[in-house]
Amino acid sequence: MRRLTSLLAAAALAASAGTAAAAVPGAPARPTVAEGAGARAAATPAPLAGRTIVIDPGHQLGNSRFPKRINRLVDAGGLRKPCNTTGTATASGFAEATFAWRVATRLRDALQAQGATVVMTRSLNSRHRWGPCVDVRGRIGNKGYRGRSRAADLKISIHGDGAARSGRGFHVIVTKKRGTVVRSLRLGRLTRAALDDAGFRRSTYTAGGRGIVRRSDLGTLNLSRIPTVMVELGNMRNPRDARTMRSSAGQRRYAQALAAAARRALQP
Repeated sequence: MRRLTSLLAAAALAASAGTAAAAVPGAPARPTVAEGAGARAAATPAPLAGRTIVIDPGHQLGNSRFPKRINRLVDAGGLRKPCNTTGTATASGFAEATFAWRVATRLRDALQAQGATVVMTRSLNSRHRWGPCVDVRGRIGNKGYRGRSRAADLKISIHGDGAARSGRGFHVIVTKKRGTVVRSLRLGRLTRAALDDAGFRRSTYTAGGRGIVRRSDLGTLNLSRIPTVMVELGNMRNPRDARTMRSSAGQRRYAQALAAAARRALQP
């Protein structure tokens, strides 16, 4: 009995000493509840880890300075089209290329923060550069292109439209070509839903006002072998759309919506 009492006393003393040790300078601190939660969060895989996403910021700021190069005809997937175009601009001269670049870099940062590997079809926005051509934009991300051993998971091509001043709103374009049409249409619907959720208005000037248009004449879509959408995020000729597209807050909202669409498309 005395032995049992001694053992219990020793155990109590050890527990007391352990509690006091946390307060001793230099003693290892015990993890708090918050620290434990942080450790668990750090151990949770990023939602897009292992995924590769291609972002295509439409056009290039210097395209207009290289007319011979951008007007050269290239394969656009069953037809020949000019390598690229100059893009459009707002009435005040804010270029589509710059708008697309600013949204694209915000989207890139958002996707990388979620663990994705991001491939950009152009690496800068410069008046001294042109391209790349639509055939290159279309093929980037395909398995085998430039030695890629594995296809990227999806591609988002970012644009602003130059329609009549009265029309406004976004629309999502997907290919009619066989191959990726079903998967691209699914991505298109998810992209439309994400832009809807972010409070953006669907196009008032495209057929049916449904926010999705299917086309067979765009090399960026036709030559892609992965799920791909081209988004006309607004009409740069419309004053209300232009205000949103010029603003940092608007560009951030567009990027957040596109990031949400990519995550929905790639998560089970």
